[in-house]
Amino acid sequence: MNWTEMSILTTNEAVEPVSHILYEAGVSGLAIEDRADFLRVRENRFGEIYELNPEDFPEEGVIIKAYLANTESLSETVKIIKQNISKLVDFQIDIGKNKITLSDVKEEDWATAWKKYYHPVQVSDRFTIVPTWEDYTPAENELIIELDPGMAFGTGTHPTTVMCIQALEKTVQAGDYVIDVGTGSGVLSIAAALLDAKKVTALDLDDVAVEAAIQNVALNRVEEKVSVSQNDLLNGIEEAADVVVANILAEVIISFAAEAAEAVKPNGYFVASGIIDQKKEAVSNALTQAGFSIEEVISMDDWVAFISKRTN
Repeated sequence: MNWTEMSILTTNEAVEPVSHILYEAGVSGLAIEDRADFLRVRENRFGEIYELNPEDFPEEGVIIKAYLANTESLSETVKIIKQNISKLVDFQIDIGKNKITLSDVKEEDWATAWKKYYHPVQVSDRFTIVPTWEDYTPAENELIIELDPGMAFGTGTHPTTVMCIQALEKTVQAGDYVIDVGTGSGVLSIAAALLDAKKVTALDLDDVAVEAAIQNVALNRVEEKVSVSQNDLLNGIEEAADVVVANILAEVIISFAAEAAEAVKPNGYFVASGIIDQKKEAVSNALTQAGFSIEEVISMDDWVAFISKRTN
């Protein structure tokens, strides 16, 4: 199938309402290009995105890109989107230049274009994530995770994942049993196995993520340690682990903090990430109420991860 890329030059203020209009029109995903993100200075040296082309970013404003299938209803859908964006000014929302352009995109090009931005990235003192299509020679004692994220969320370089890997380095001991809740592309399970965990259970509700994780586990030759299965959080998991790691939404972590405590051995660890800074206190309270003590809080950009220890 061929697709049409709709590119909208607007303002930061209009990003959320325009995105809502596009989702309402049936768009399943968006790309947002903001020069402020490109110019942002990051304090943490791990997991940074690099080799971006400044020409891909607007001099002013924000570009929102959406992809629409080339069907018979495409013209009508585009017309409705344009009308609804124009109406935002009635709500005193600055839509800026509101320059909208359309271009054709072949599915095979769309499926692989992102790879040009994905290169080996050092995410901690010990780990570097290397895409499968790159040649890379590791340094002495450097641990390599080869990754092909496929259709599942997770290239391993997002701050929430980077913080999890750093936390696993501090908590996983040789011979440990680790449970990875919401494994995605499997990167955290692979990291745990490379840190000499004896057994890793990788869980995800999304069958696409499960398939990607299985492939990546095999790619890194840790399938003897890591088992991947489809599962809703910790439902039905009976064996307690030395370390449970969950890189998911803050609201989900809050909802199953008590179950996580039951899944962790006494004095074991629960590593929780995927938490925006505004949810930090709520997650901390939930973990404490569930019987964890907060051992360390890791921050990167606007994200937070907790290393907590079961105290009873």
